[in-house]
Amino acid sequence: MYPPVTLDALDIMLQKRFKEGFLSLKDLPHPSTFKDMEKATERIVRAIKNKEKITIIGDYDVDGVTSTTLMKLFFDEIDYPVAWIIPNRFRDGYGLSANIIPRIEGTELAITVDNGISAVYAAQLCKEEGIELIITDHHMLAPEVPEAYAIIDQKQETCTFPYEEVCGAQIAWYLIASLKNALGIKIDMMPYMELAAIAIIADVMPLRHINRAMVIAGIASLSKSQRPAIRAFMEENGKSELTSEDIAFFLAPLINAAGRMEDASHAVDFLASANIYDARVRLERLMEFNRLRKEIEEQITQYALNKARREDEVIIVEGKEWHEGVVGIVAARVARIFEKPCIVLSENEEGLLKGSGRSYGECDLFDIVDGCRAYLEKFGGHRAAIGLSLKKDRLDAFRKEVQDAYLRANVPVEEVDTEIVGELSFSEISFALTETVRKYEPYGQGNPWPKFISRNVEILQADTMGKEGEHLRFSLLQDGIVIPAVKFKSKALYHEGDKVTVIYTVNENHFRGKVTLQLMIDKIR
Repeated sequence: MYPPVTLDALDIMLQKRFKEGFLSLKDLPHPSTFKDMEKATERIVRAIKNKEKITIIGDYDVDGVTSTTLMKLFFDEIDYPVAWIIPNRFRDGYGLSANIIPRIEGTELAITVDNGISAVYAAQLCKEEGIELIITDHHMLAPEVPEAYAIIDQKQETCTFPYEEVCGAQIAWYLIASLKNALGIKIDMMPYMELAAIAIIADVMPLRHINRAMVIAGIASLSKSQRPAIRAFMEENGKSELTSEDIAFFLAPLINAAGRMEDASHAVDFLASANIYDARVRLERLMEFNRLRKEIEEQITQYALNKARREDEVIIVEGKEWHEGVVGIVAARVARIFEKPCIVLSENEEGLLKGSGRSYGECDLFDIVDGCRAYLEKFGGHRAAIGLSLKKDRLDAFRKEVQDAYLRANVPVEEVDTEIVGELSFSEISFALTETVRKYEPYGQGNPWPKFISRNVEILQADTMGKEGEHLRFSLLQDGIVIPAVKFKSKALYHEGDKVTVIYTVNENHFRGKVTLQLMIDKIR
């Protein structure tokens, strides 16, 4: 089923992923290719000249936090005072909403980042309050679009920006570039690129075309960044340079944890820290949020797995007062375990179900749930991730309609794992192989780590590792070659002498000055 892998064949297969070639920063489209970019820029410049009160309205995930921080740092750099708000997930709800309008009274120009494209009612309230509104967002447009002075969103039909899948922080970066040009000032855009790169990875944008170029440049800059927050993070984790994996698995969850557990403004304060001392204190606060998040997430994941109806095409589970801050992560974990899209909902005291959904495989979860809007109070998101709310008495009907919509969508069933590039013999595993793999970094959405499959592998040793024994460590044998391997988040039982098929990625393990090869196991059959 899978072709045998050689170094040359692997090189060719990975190169084919980049149909547009390997772009660099010189290939970035001009800001003016965004619909309303010039109109928004002109209005902001006018506000600055007239000393109007400007308020930035962000969102509580990594993309929203970094977008808000970008705008705050830019206005700090040009020495113009602005207010900024990150809505509280628990008190305010998502993005620009009626709940935060009283908090922006006196604002003459409001600018949303990473939100606003579905805020029809809140936009009307802004108009009634005499607040002019600029929306910058990257999410899908609802049937009704808010009334605003300008809307910058690459998913608008008349937008000529050539790349559909970019995140909110990239649009904020472009807005800053446009403002810099209009104001005729010289500022270094690379420190802003650092934050945009974090958001691209965290918001699971496809790591191709300009996204790849921006992430490569941003990570290179992050590794030598003088930003106190980044220095504190690298210091805490003993890093001399950063990788996309460091951002995806360590930095992004820390930033997210503030909004999930308490208030995302803590994360903005951390990223915008003016000195290393403040950054260290704020980092410790985020680390504590993240420790608490992990505990609650593990508990709710077990509840969700027990309640899941495995026969459903889209898993939908609900619970009483589950922590709203972690339902999105739980949905992602359940989706991976059942290999099906999943929606996790939490019931509040008023009988309202609020939650998040995560897709799986080729399923466009946004499109499927979009056809079920009649059952929902609120809905938004994109192909891979959604947010929604509905009344409890509509849950059964909604569940049925979602299953029917999934069947109508004729979602392609992946009979083979498309991320497996081929069958690899242990004799082919070498540093030359990992060097070839590194040529096509960074990996993530749209450019997944190349996975390999090896058959007739004998388990020589299988031990637990981690504080709670939540991970597994192996010694594996094939054709006389022994290679160490690790499988995270698994408590499955394996026995010495078992003959298995292993699906994995190959990793270089750097420890105490030594570099060894190890397998990062995805599945054991």
